[in-house]
Amino acid sequence: MSAVIISGKELATEKRTFIKEQVTKLRQFDAVQPTLAVVLVGDDPASHSYVKAKKKACEEAGINCLLEHYPSTLTQEELLSRIDYFNRNEEIHGILVQLPLPKHIHENSIIEAISPEKDVDGFHPINIGKMMINQDSFIPCTPYGILEMIRSLNVSITGKHVIVVGRSNIVGKPVGQLFLKEDATITYCHSKTKNLSDITRQADILIVAVGRANLISSSYVKEGAIVIDVGVNRLESGKLCGDVQFDSVKEKASYITPVPGGVGPMTITMLLQNTLQSAQKKASQNKTNIL
Repeated sequence: MSAVIISGKELATEKRTFIKEQVTKLRQFDAVQPTLAVVLVGDDPASHSYVKAKKKACEEAGINCLLEHYPSTLTQEELLSRIDYFNRNEEIHGILVQLPLPKHIHENSIIEAISPEKDVDGFHPINIGKMMINQDSFIPCTPYGILEMIRSLNVSITGKHVIVVGRSNIVGKPVGQLFLKEDATITYCHSKTKNLSDITRQADILIVAVGRANLISSSYVKEGAIVIDVGVNRLESGKLCGDVQFDSVKEKASYITPVPGGVGPMTITMLLQNTLQSAQKKASQNKTNIL
């Protein structure tokens, strides 16, 4: 029996409708317009595509998106100056600097310069640290989207063996922590892991985020596992594919995400959710100050 396909596109549409309703309420009753500042440096085609999708999603949800595009010659000092302006501007609730940045700009310095209260990407060390110890924080968007996809299936996460293939700071590490918080048992695998297929076959939930086309075949997957494919790879033919061999694995898994149309739409949706959350906090602070 073939796996049920988890449509991130459909789930994202449903969640964005709810976000739009909340944005409307915030504007009507609290006079707060959720606003996201997006900075794009250089002319990387993939970055342009991602930013375009984020701006469109913001506009559809009623979130104001301030997009600033700079040439790759922008200095680190100039970028830090813009971030400082956004940090101080009380009308801006979220700041997103599209990665990767030109080589002369130190990404960690830029991430750390963004106010944790406006870090809607969830990359700031303070937000990551708070997430690790279960304090209120912005959750990185892709891991957040993956958790929401699993929750939508109405399956218990408690006690499940979640295996994460990949250990990036953006996806691999934080997604494991999110599922640990949900009382799952977590195993991390990476490029130095020996006998990878022997380990991944133990997964009740297998999350693959390494950026290697078609790495995971059906021989890596336990019968009935839930498979989440985070990878987006472009083949020589121009076709997009994930890290998982979709056609073969879907015959063995119980649920599987497609590429495209799986995790990607949920990542942008959780960016909208984080921006909304930041604006809601601002509205709550305004009420407190009035009182």
